[in-house]
Order: sequence, then structure tokens, then C-alpha cells
Amino acid sequence: MSQSRQEQYFNLIDQLMRCPNGEEPNVLTENSELLDQGFIESLVQVSTMMAHEDNPDGAKFLIHVARQLAKELGLYPEVPVNS
Repeated sequence: MSQSRQEQYFNLIDQLMRCPNGEEPNVLTENSELLDQGFIESLVQVSTMMAHEDNPDGAKFLIHVARQLAKELGLYPEVPVNS
């Protein structure tokens, strides 16, 4: 992954953290060209850093975004629930 691509991921994560509540889908839609496995890995990396820096709410938010995107991109396995 190129350095500039990584910077774009981090900039997008920063935008997500700063946008008004409820605007996250719009931010992601506006940056759809960055929504790939590398972005999800960056979300996990930054969330881990936040957890270690005593920012559990930020970490949980980014993990939630990563999980949702991974599902949408087909990178997160759906486990069937047996009734």
C-alpha cells in the first residue's frame, strides 16, 4: 500500500471522527473509492491505538464502522444462527 493511500485512509478516519453524529454514511459515500480491505485494516489499527490511549468510545466506534463495511464488502463472514 502506498504512503499516500495510507494517508488518505487516515484522513478519512479523521473525518469520520469529527463529523456530526449521523453524517458518517455521507462521509463514507463521498469517499467510496477508499472503501476497501486496506481501509478496514486501517480502521482496526487506529481503533487499537485509541484503546491503548484510553479512548474506548472512539475505538468502539471505529470497530463498528470496520465491521459494517467488512460485511458490505463481503469480507466479514456471516455466521448462520441455528434456531
